[in-house]
Amino acid sequence: MANNVFKLLKHLKKGNFIFIFNGIKKRVLSKNEAYGLRRDLTQPFENPKALIQIHIRPVEKGDNTFFSSDNFNIGILSAKLQTCYIATDDGGTPCYRQWLMASGENSKIERFWKGLFPILKSDEALLENAFTIPDFRGKRVMPAAMALIAEKGHKLGARYILTFVDINNIPSLKGCKRSGFSPYTLRTEKWFLFNRTITFSELTQENANHFIQQTS
Repeated sequence: MANNVFKLLKHLKKGNFIFIFNGIKKRVLSKNEAYGLRRDLTQPFENPKALIQIHIRPVEKGDNTFFSSDNFNIGILSAKLQTCYIATDDGGTPCYRQWLMASGENSKIERFWKGLFPILKSDEALLENAFTIPDFRGKRVMPAAMALIAEKGHKLGARYILTFVDINNIPSLKGCKRSGFSPYTLRTEKWFLFNRTITFSELTQENANHFIQQTS
């Protein structure tokens, strides 16, 4: 609670009134749905190729391009989640970022995202917080990098790699599909008078049809 008050005061000082208004509006009454997507690493899959050559490595201290001073990036760095992977082009320039987290990170994931993701089983890992540098967008970096980072799950003992995408975020849904992911659950996040509930439910036929239509 105290942390939330501190953040509110910080935004007030900066004059971020639209941000504050939208945050309050969301917490008074809102509903957000996201597909939980999963890739089974034991199933044969041909990873997609980007329009440029890319290479995957763990994040390094010099990768400041991805980490601005906004609260979310500061928070996720301070959470010390393992591991943030970076995709670079042939010249070593970073172009994409995403975290891959195993079940051993469950307590950190819960602490940072506050129930937004299911508790990972021992054979599961979570891919989250993807970001492509604007200059590299349109080069199909996201699906290619995501597929390669997902395969790092082998080293974690994971069979299934999970990720969550808003049902209306069509570009990301298409990118995940090209990376070998398919929907397996629906997450519903509701706010009512500053109280939040999160539920995970089985996909309905309507959900399945919607995903097919939006990603075809």
